[in-house]
Amino acid sequence: MKTSIATVSISGNLREKLEAIAAAGFDGIEIFEADFIADYGSPRDVGRLVRDHGLEIMLFQPFRDFETLPEPARSKAFDRAEHKFDVMQELGTDLVLVCSSVHPASLGGIERAADDFHELGDRAAKRGLRVGYEALAWGRHINDHRDAWEVVRRADHPNIGLIVDSFHTLGRKLDPDSIRSVPGDKIFFVQLADAPLIEMDLLYWSRHFRNMPGEGDLDVTRFMQAVMATGYDGPISLEIFNDQFRGGNPRTIAKDGHRSLVALMGDVRRAEPELSINMPEIPVRVEAQGFSFVEFATRSAEATALKTDLASLGFEQVGQHRNKAAGLWQQGDIRIVVNEETTGHAASSWNARGTCVCALGLLASDAKAAATRASALGAEVFAQPVSSGELAIPAVRGLSGSVLHFLDDSADLSQVWQMEFSAGITPTGAGLTHIDHVAQTMSYEDMLSWSLFYTTLFDMTKAPMVDVIDPDGLVRSQAVEAASGSVRITLNGADSHRTLAGSFLSDSFGASVQHIAFATSDIFETLEHLARKGFETLPISPNYYDDLTARFDLNDALIHKMQARGVLYDQTGGAEFFQAYSQSFGGGLFIEIVQRSQGYTGYGAPNAPFRIAAQKRLSRAKGIPRT
Repeated sequence: MKTSIATVSISGNLREKLEAIAAAGFDGIEIFEADFIADYGSPRDVGRLVRDHGLEIMLFQPFRDFETLPEPARSKAFDRAEHKFDVMQELGTDLVLVCSSVHPASLGGIERAADDFHELGDRAAKRGLRVGYEALAWGRHINDHRDAWEVVRRADHPNIGLIVDSFHTLGRKLDPDSIRSVPGDKIFFVQLADAPLIEMDLLYWSRHFRNMPGEGDLDVTRFMQAVMATGYDGPISLEIFNDQFRGGNPRTIAKDGHRSLVALMGDVRRAEPELSINMPEIPVRVEAQGFSFVEFATRSAEATALKTDLASLGFEQVGQHRNKAAGLWQQGDIRIVVNEETTGHAASSWNARGTCVCALGLLASDAKAAATRASALGAEVFAQPVSSGELAIPAVRGLSGSVLHFLDDSADLSQVWQMEFSAGITPTGAGLTHIDHVAQTMSYEDMLSWSLFYTTLFDMTKAPMVDVIDPDGLVRSQAVEAASGSVRITLNGADSHRTLAGSFLSDSFGASVQHIAFATSDIFETLEHLARKGFETLPISPNYYDDLTARFDLNDALIHKMQARGVLYDQTGGAEFFQAYSQSFGGGLFIEIVQRSQGYTGYGAPNAPFRIAAQKRLSRAKGIPRT
């Protein structure tokens, strides 16, 4: 089964698009008429260019407003079709997409449309071409794939077939299972797009908010199950209209698109194992079971400051790497690697960004399967030389060039801390038990890409996107999380450098992790312990606590206790969430300490504006950069 993408789906001129599409691993393209017309090459030159990139032109599109027109418009429509056929033959493609008419003069009628397509099929057959008919969700008379199929069925011509598009079916809330009744050989092409569920005009929704399968809310998997049940074995193609993608990096968007198709067809295969799917099988989504470690790249005086910060949080060094200038700090199930190497990945990260999180380790149900799946989904495999006594830990490149390592409970990988660090007994600490979540900051345009990365690689789901109000702008935040809650990652998209997230991104030259949240079972006891170690929490405005009294039924003693320690509070359905923040930390990061009661699934989003205001106020008071 071949993969394809419409050239309209990504930014750039046609030649830039072809380079990106080929690099992503697609087999072919839908050539969008506007992209072809804008190019300076002849149709024959463009066709040759496409093939020189190792691609096929699988579809020429779109041909509009063809069927059920009165004369003389009907004759003119056939003349236009003949001209398109000329172009197709020069390009070297045999299939054209005809979308259902929106022409105000179109007369409608299934039989009339079928007659038009039968005649068009005769003309196409003389040239060895085929015609696919697609129902636009906003078509004047035909806006349902079932009616489009009826037109094709009555046209009864071997060169006329159906084209189905997930957006046009699912966007109208049509039952995709109705596709199962269509013979697979009469479906000539399949187009795929997802979209967030937004109540708006169908045409506007389609033209601006489509995205890759898995990035939206439509049940594209069920749609493809229905298509594959027909016996279809033709191309699967992406047709995406998205304002964000039009301004994005074409290579990134194309890579995401190919990843989405590979993941989608794997999901379809697992949903209905009896279906015949002619694509390589990849390992199933891997269960993310927890954070194994966080690795900091640091050096010199910054390393000393970082170690002081860790000690103030109750961490102790429990091991030293046998071959590297890297120490292991631990508390509860939290492991922090402080890497001071002058060569290798950590050194490169420090040279580029100063002290930063350069790697994350995730516990997976199967580390090798996670790496294999990640590679199949287009992730860049990471490896560096392994010295004596070290383990080769499976890893891929993550956000901003950071590294994502995979560990599991296998006999070798589970011994990494003893083998490489001679780690001993876990220190008592201050009550921090595990990593609740890690916050990654990126440009807003990268958010869809990284949510797709995590949710296609791991068995994780997306929480609804929320807007975080910064005094100097808006930051969009979306969490991806394992069903068990063992791994939570918040993705924060910043457009303005004036926001706290945006300034961190620019000042750190794209460091991936802005803050880490550590969990405790008793936040007040932990903070009391940490205060004795010199840990200072972020001071919160007294007005916040006055408002808290009005919003929640909390007793005065608890409110006073919270204010004394800079603790913020949220509650949903009776489930409580307490959180406090550090004042500053190595490399412009900050630390969060949370107490999460069972049933609370959020991240204290209502408190974010007050936390950000407090951080900026403290930065101004100390005369330091806003990060």
